[in-house]
Amino acid sequence: MKNFKSKYLAAFIITSSLALAGCSDDDEKEMVEMPDPEPVNVSYEVTITNLTNAQPLSPVAIVLHDTGTLWAIGEPASTALETMAEGGDNSELLALDIVKASVSGSSPLGSGATEMLTVTIEDQTDAMLSLATMLVNTNDGFTGLSNIDLSGLSVGDTWSAYTSVYDAGTESNSEAQGTIPGPADEGTGFEMARDDVDFVSMHSGVVSMDDGLTTSVLTQAHRFDNPATYIMIKRTE
Repeated sequence: MKNFKSKYLAAFIITSSLALAGCSDDDEKEMVEMPDPEPVNVSYEVTITNLTNAQPLSPVAIVLHDTGTLWAIGEPASTALETMAEGGDNSELLALDIVKASVSGSSPLGSGATEMLTVTIEDQTDAMLSLATMLVNTNDGFTGLSNIDLSGLSVGDTWSAYTSVYDAGTESNSEAQGTIPGPADEGTGFEMARDDVDFVSMHSGVVSMDDGLTTSVLTQAHRFDNPATYIMIKRTE
């Protein structure tokens, strides 16, 4: 009986060894290889409401980025920001090297109007969102968001804020005829030369002809109190 068990055990060991010998390294590798995961789109729905009385907003620029900033209080405006803040052209902001994904409004956003835009980035949940738009009945006033951290938003979550008005500091707030690109004047937009403090700050507001600035083309209707917009961001995927 012992001999039978010994022979049976020996046969089992030999058979198992041959089976293992038949498995090549390539077979083992094929067994553990996993396919690369499909890229995941991360999308944000951004809703902007213009809260001003008579300040149309230039086409809104929304960008996603993980480094840098569109502007900083106390720092000189970039040429891209100056171009947008003086003339409403956001194309240079959208083309900045820091931009990973972007979207632009198709037209100016009138007083009291609301616009919804969607921006999508691939496989990045820690991107920052920045937004910029000009108050077109000003010399170089703009509003927006800078470096909003979206990493805490899950699908369906929302984040909202009211935005203040900033002064690009690149063009004097003269309110003079020919210097404002909006419908109040239809004057010149961006000019390369800078004749103001040359740093971004909070905007001091519009004076207007109704309040004693006789050379102004603006009226009390063009004045604004902060906030300028209400913005809601929702992660949709």
